[in-house]
Amino acid sequence: MALTTESQARRLMARLDALAAFTDDPPRLTRLCLSQSHRRAAEQFIAWAKESGIAARIDPVGNVRARYEGRRPGAPALMIGSHIDTVRDAGRYDGALGALAALSLAEGLAAQGRRLDVALEIVAFGDEEGVRFPYTLTGSRGLAGVNEPEALAQKDAGGVTMRDALKAFGGDPDHLGAARADGVAAFVELHIEQGPVLEAEGRPLGIVSAINGATRLSAVVTGSAGHAGASPMDLRRDALAAAAEMVLAIEARARAEDELVATVGRLDVEPGAVNVIPGRARFTIDIRAPLDEPRRRAVADIAAAMQAIARRRGVRLDELTPTHEAAGYVCHPAIVAGLAAAVVAVGADPRLLPSGAGHDTMVMGQRWPAGMLFVRCKGGVSHNPAESISEDDCAIALAALTRFAEGFRAA
Repeated sequence: MALTTESQARRLMARLDALAAFTDDPPRLTRLCLSQSHRRAAEQFIAWAKESGIAARIDPVGNVRARYEGRRPGAPALMIGSHIDTVRDAGRYDGALGALAALSLAEGLAAQGRRLDVALEIVAFGDEEGVRFPYTLTGSRGLAGVNEPEALAQKDAGGVTMRDALKAFGGDPDHLGAARADGVAAFVELHIEQGPVLEAEGRPLGIVSAINGATRLSAVVTGSAGHAGASPMDLRRDALAAAAEMVLAIEARARAEDELVATVGRLDVEPGAVNVIPGRARFTIDIRAPLDEPRRRAVADIAAAMQAIARRRGVRLDELTPTHEAAGYVCHPAIVAGLAAAVVAVGADPRLLPSGAGHDTMVMGQRWPAGMLFVRCKGGVSHNPAESISEDDCAIALAALTRFAEGFRAA
């Protein structure tokens, strides 16, 4: 029986609610890559696919993969999907919306007994957020064939290596190359905007023009721990005070240049006692810009400023290590044009806008034509339990995604 777009949207919204129950930290939604809750979410995704006769599996790098054949078996594939891992204390739409929408698209065709000129490859990436391990986007890197084997040696906060976590999850760390996708004609990702532009302009959908590049670094500042009462201020080597000045220098550098943003999202202090001068501070740095050269220049300037602060304060900058590097990506013109036409076909205006957040699309675009469709989210809020989209916007996004797939032709 054919499914209406509205009924598909209702089911998709219900599934997003159901998927949010798979969490490492109830009642908060925290589904870190390769965790037990990630495994349960992957199994549920596979079960939903099976209900429509669509076979799905976990691939060697921890993605869920499924295929809905085209009119001709073995036809080139349009790959559609997003990620199902989350940040800590997350919302339920970031990533999961796009992964489940891809499945919904295939289910709608299956319910009608329809096949397209291309096959549909459905993917639920397992590692987009980069919360558990420093090296991220391993799911999309695996499909694109650009994964770095040394990523398997990295450890999470509990000392578990990615190799061991992947093996426990059901992946195959010894055969990562087997995850490489072939026969793919293009990749498209549906995602919430994670910003306020579409809502402010009263638009349900937007087409992504480009995605910010990003550099992430891990910093360690070492001073000298000492008694909080017995150490004179002018003789202290306070690692936290030095780190705090560095954080403000990072902020100032980002404020000095349009479209450049920088964030220190995590700071850990040792020994962490109320009456002890901090002897060590560890923190993360995230620097993003749409163009690569300004971002690289900012990284160099920030490193020089941090070294100068360390010397002046008599502490050491023992570590400033890159943990993630992603070049900016300009979405493929043909995909942008196709998405714009699909948005017009469902009665919306085609608004082009950049993505400040990174996405799997920027990796997939290294190998195939790729692009993104944004859905407005309430208040532009993301990475937060308050994340929200409407069922009506979900329905129009599904309709546009379906139109794009129906009109897509492999080159």
